[in-house]
Amino acid sequence: MLWSTIFVRYASSFINTSSLRRPVFDIKGIISRQDEMRNSISRRGDGSSEQLDFLLRNRETELALQDERNLLTSARKKLGFVLGNLLKQNSGGTDLDEIARLQLELLQYKVKISALENKLDVLSETIHNAVESLPNWLSDSVPSDPNVPELQEVINGDSVQQIESALPISKHDHRTIGLNLGLMNFETAARISGSSWYYLINDGALLEQALIQFSLSRARKAGYTMVVPPSIVKSEIISACGFKPRDQNDEKQVYSIEGEPLSLAGTAEIPLGALHSQSTISTPLKYVGVSRSYRAEAGARGKDTAGLYRVHEFTKVELFHFTDSEKAEGELEELREFQASLIRDLGLKAKMLNMPTTDLGAPALKKYDCEAWMPGRGSWGELTSSSNCGDYQARRLGIKQRSKATGKLEYAHTLNGTALAVPRVIVAILEQFYIPETNSVVIPEVLQPFMDDKKEIRAL
Repeated sequence: MLWSTIFVRYASSFINTSSLRRPVFDIKGIISRQDEMRNSISRRGDGSSEQLDFLLRNRETELALQDERNLLTSARKKLGFVLGNLLKQNSGGTDLDEIARLQLELLQYKVKISALENKLDVLSETIHNAVESLPNWLSDSVPSDPNVPELQEVINGDSVQQIESALPISKHDHRTIGLNLGLMNFETAARISGSSWYYLINDGALLEQALIQFSLSRARKAGYTMVVPPSIVKSEIISACGFKPRDQNDEKQVYSIEGEPLSLAGTAEIPLGALHSQSTISTPLKYVGVSRSYRAEAGARGKDTAGLYRVHEFTKVELFHFTDSEKAEGELEELREFQASLIRDLGLKAKMLNMPTTDLGAPALKKYDCEAWMPGRGSWGELTSSSNCGDYQARRLGIKQRSKATGKLEYAHTLNGTALAVPRVIVAILEQFYIPETNSVVIPEVLQPFMDDKKEIRAL
């Protein structure tokens, strides 16, 4: 099989529109830490061991071809000087045979170098694609069990069991509550847009705006710079941030614009991460962005697709950090605590989890999820997540910073976190704060100033 076709499926999602320069990977570091990389691949269930093996088998061949090309190029250059001098000295035309021999030898060098460069280009491109598809390293503090998260914190409760007992599974799910109170309309949305779209109406729309303003206000007070980013981005930017257009079952997960190298962003993490692409920055920088997010959610099944929990379009308030390697780990903990403070002040009963390796995307060294108890769903549901992505995204986006310790340019480290995934927070609020006796929902106190000072939502 040709080198150029081995990993084409891994590189095909990276549509080059010349927005980004070719990323430079630390191939030497990957080879020297190959056991760590293999451990990361194995624990993630990533499936990219084939690419690592290809790199390890062929890197020496690539270097040998580079050396051979350099030797041939040097020899050709020297021969060119000899021929040039001979032509200058041969005004009488006495060395025509020698000149012809040297010209033929130069032509032979040219043919050899051209063939060698073609072979080298194919191999180097395939190695590059293989390395590009490798996941990030893993933090030492990621749970050892690849499938079981570690409980970090219980929010607004004594224990997970106490929360589940205090709010037993209920027939009053958010969809039923929302329809009864006139907060949402799924039927019309299905008719005009399709399944898993929705209208928020009256206090439903006001509740969304209240959550946005609440989280933005808190983020600004915490030192975040506010951004309203674009929702349509170049497909190569999505790939550089580590998002794949299709999942492991080859089902579409990203909405692409037909005939254009553009896609709808599934999260503001993507345009926020690209805000400083191809530039050198001074860190730390912290941004909060509010945007509509778009997810194809192909393969989604079951009751989660009937309400607000799993939808194609939604509002999300996103946090994004640019920092250096020394501060990244500490900033992840700051992100986690900021997210927990929002959920805590909303009064939602939730838990913070250190997520296992099979739940980590390729860019993440480590990830926390915050899940709220949703009695109407009869299960816990993710509200927020936060990830330390190391230099994975910055390498691909070309973002560098100058080290304060060494003065040298190095790749920045990036972190991202959801302040609030608004529809899912609405799900949790409706299901946790619903009062069946009065058919009403208590509005969290911190949201009341953004909801005309109302204390509860009632049917009109």
